Amino acid sequence: MDDKARKVLDSLQAQCARREYCVSDIRLKAVRKLDGDTQAAEEIVESLVADRFVSDLRYAGAFAREKASLSGWGPVKIRFALSGKGIARQVIDEAIGGIDTEKAAGRLRQLLESKWKTLADDPQGKLKLIKFALSRGYDYDAVRQSVDDLTS
Repeated sequence: MDDKARKVLDSLQAQCARREYCVSDIRLKAVRKLDGDTQAAEEIVESLVADRFVSDLRYAGAFAREKASLSGWGPVKIRFALSGKGIARQVIDEAIGGIDTEKAAGRLRQLLESKWKTLADDPQGKLKLIKFALSRGYDYDAVRQSVDDLTS
């Protein structure tokens, strides 16, 4: 590994020590910092993975927990976002399995109650509420049940 690649590796190790990154994000950062040298970038990524600075499983778990609890995303939207990062399906399934389903259902209910306040007088309010929840990435059956409970 040449001197420039060593500096990039040190820089990326420092970044990975501060927060989680997935392999594809680190690969992009390495390629950019190495001015397009994909071979050296791949060598750096392999080193970071081997030294456990980067883990798609850790990243996916942290991403899923954060998006579910703080952003109010449902499992469908989380799955789509993680697959867009190039994370394997089994890793995504494991990360989504780590989400507390009771808290997620409570978060969905909270989001729907808040949105319903603005839509209660709208004749298409129920439909808009369902669309809103689906756009947040929740499963249709869960959305339908929660909307029915809220509007009846």
